[in-house]
Amino acid sequence: MTGASFAWAGVSALLWVGWQKVLIGLILSTFLGLIGGFLIMFLIYRFFANSSRVKTETTFGKLQMFSASFMAFSHGSNDGQKFIGVFALALFLAGVSSSFQIPFWVILLCALTMGIGTSMGGWRIIKTLGTRLTKLRTSQGFSAETAAALTIQTASHFGIPLSTTHTISTAIMGVGSAKRISAVKWGVGRNIVFAWILTFPICGLFAFLLTKIIISVF
Repeated sequence: MTGASFAWAGVSALLWVGWQKVLIGLILSTFLGLIGGFLIMFLIYRFFANSSRVKTETTFGKLQMFSASFMAFSHGSNDGQKFIGVFALALFLAGVSSSFQIPFWVILLCALTMGIGTSMGGWRIIKTLGTRLTKLRTSQGFSAETAAALTIQTASHFGIPLSTTHTISTAIMGVGSAKRISAVKWGVGRNIVFAWILTFPICGLFAFLLTKIIISVF
């Protein structure tokens, strides 16, 4: 959105008030996910220290159905609203809507798109987070999902947009660190963080160039 706005109206189009929340979201998704994952996993190690591994993993295998659902709901409560907001803004600016409002069909379309995209694609991402970053057991998966979901819900409550990908990735790093620092493959983590950094300028540049092309054609 920033890149497209720069192409259309220049640097003056940037609203610092909005970007403050974006930057706060980056901090929340990075550090709260990491710390939350570490703390929840640490507590599980402490309270289930005398339980057998099989019993512990079986228990959290069942609990993970709830943590995964909580994570999915949180994902929609934050990331989903970004798509809906941009969609509604486009409808308003195009004159399709007389005011900035959210039609139900927009919510339904965005929800279906997110659900289908998640279920049909992204297997390389799933493999990276589930096995390459650190090897997750059910108790660790529960901890990471719960920590990430709580972080996302907190941000959503205050109207702060953040990346669920950042949050769950750092939560997984925190969970792995609770076992031992070497349990996390920090080289893989470094590549993930590098990709995050590149996302901002690349997306902004593409949006800027596409907007310039559209302006010149139409």
